[in-house]
Amino acid sequence: MSEILDAATAIQLSPALVVKSLVKTFSRQGRAVQALDDFNLTVHEGEFVAIVGPSGCGKSTFLHMLGGFEPSNGGTIELDAKPITGPGPDRGMLFQDYALYPWRTVYGNIIWPLEVQHVPKAERAAIVERFMSLVGLTHFRDHYPAELSGGMKQRVALARVLAFDPKILLMDEPFGALDAQNRELMQEELSRIWDRTRKTVIFVTHDIDEAIYLADRVIVFTARPGRIKQDVKIELPRPRGPDIRKSPEYTQYRNLIWDLLREEVMRAREEYN
Repeated sequence: MSEILDAATAIQLSPALVVKSLVKTFSRQGRAVQALDDFNLTVHEGEFVAIVGPSGCGKSTFLHMLGGFEPSNGGTIELDAKPITGPGPDRGMLFQDYALYPWRTVYGNIIWPLEVQHVPKAERAAIVERFMSLVGLTHFRDHYPAELSGGMKQRVALARVLAFDPKILLMDEPFGALDAQNRELMQEELSRIWDRTRKTVIFVTHDIDEAIYLADRVIVFTARPGRIKQDVKIELPRPRGPDIRKSPEYTQYRNLIWDLLREEVMRAREEYN
């Protein structure tokens, strides 16, 4: 189990994820649709990378390929220099749908993957206590999902993923189902947790503000077929409190990324129409 790190710990420079010349093609109504073409990306250990792009550009497809749920039609994906050929415990996935077991409590949901991995009983109890505390749910340990708000359910789902200590977190619009206020609060919560754990994260979102607030880098996808239009390094200080959103630097990043993204959104609209 990796130790929770101090927030000042620097991002390591060793590559965790290396994607080379990735190609993905679907067959739709008798014709080939290219989702990704010659896609290349390197993500280093401990980086938080957000991906934005127009609808249908291949963002979620790419994330599912990283998870091992979608095969490629060419190119390679390597995690820690090992090829990804299917799902595995080295990757933790978090979706918009919390996917909690309604018959299990908060404690029961978080401990479930540790039970599956046959972690010794005393050890798994200590792990669950640690991550319930990390996401602020210790006092809700005996509550069932139906008794929790949307934001609390997503915190349970996050704690469950963190508990089995994956190498990398793959997050697909995890806050998309929340209202605007709770979404912003969950962004702050995730930023706080990341400052302590320094997990490598790939985070897909349609929300530019969310991407800038959370990430070290924002990858802007082109319209289909998906390629990297620009890799924007976000040089905002950490830890990031809510006031960072009011800074002129934040506004400059938002304007830059929106200008890049707007071109691709308009191009996608023309293509799809």
